[in-house]
Amino acid sequence: MPTPATTASTGPGAARPRPPAPGGRARRRRAGGSLLAYALVAPAALFYAFFVLRPIATSVQYSFYDWNGVTTATWAGFDNYIAVLSEPKLVGAIGNAFELILYFSVVPVAIALFAANLIRSIAASRLATAARTVLFIPQVIPLVAAGIIWSWQLSSDGLANQILRSVGLDALTRAWLGDFDTALPAVGVIGAWVQVGLCLVLILAGMTRIDASLYEAARIDGAGPVREFFSITLPGVRQEIAVCVTVTVISALASFDIIYVATQGGPGDSTLVPGLQIFYLAFFEREIGTASAFSIVLMALVIVVVLPLQRLLRGRES
Repeated sequence: MPTPATTASTGPGAARPRPPAPGGRARRRRAGGSLLAYALVAPAALFYAFFVLRPIATSVQYSFYDWNGVTTATWAGFDNYIAVLSEPKLVGAIGNAFELILYFSVVPVAIALFAANLIRSIAASRLATAARTVLFIPQVIPLVAAGIIWSWQLSSDGLANQILRSVGLDALTRAWLGDFDTALPAVGVIGAWVQVGLCLVLILAGMTRIDASLYEAARIDGAGPVREFFSITLPGVRQEIAVCVTVTVISALASFDIIYVATQGGPGDSTLVPGLQIFYLAFFEREIGTASAFSIVLMALVIVVVLPLQRLLRGRES
């Protein structure tokens, strides 16, 4: 028989146990979701920390020492940074990289804008597909192969000089990559040829997002192709242009492959760029500290140049 206490606790008037609070259940669900998210992100985060953040921290450490990679390192303070920012050869390499921005970024973006606008106007034809394919091919060619191919074309007996001779312009022929005045622009042409394909694809993708009714309304109002481009197309692909400029500017400042294959920094130091100079300092001159300081300066330059450009190009949407 149940005891009076048991009867009282199970009777009609007994207090019922309270259900768990909905807020506590939601908090537990959110906590479980957060743990799952951290677990999914953890492998990539560890990979990034080991292969990106750790080398950067090591480079910062090495940049404060005078070290040849073998013997005992000695403390140098900011001497390596002072050398990077004061030696004419190193400063000249930075200047060459900024000059390459014109060829690696401005020229490809301008050509891609023009080509994308033209391809959009004939989007239904087979010529548009062929043009997209031809212009994108350089993007999938390895940079080393591109450097070798263009080295042949720009040599004394290359295709460029053969064309000039065939039209009677023999006086203009030269070893384009071996002339102090034309070596850097010639390397820039190679870089522009490579970068056009990526810029074209990004800008074409942005143009497909523009509402076709905007163009119809502009034509009704009497706007011509030029007005349509500057009033509708250009603002509509601002985000894509920002991405193109960011990628190509970084490519210009951190260029290495094409220049190493085509000129190796010559003639003289006319095509020497920071990436190539860092390579020479570290592996040929055995100045690990200066090379590390130069790499940190290069990283800072990329950040200082790219972040304002992104904010400027994206405007309020950033």
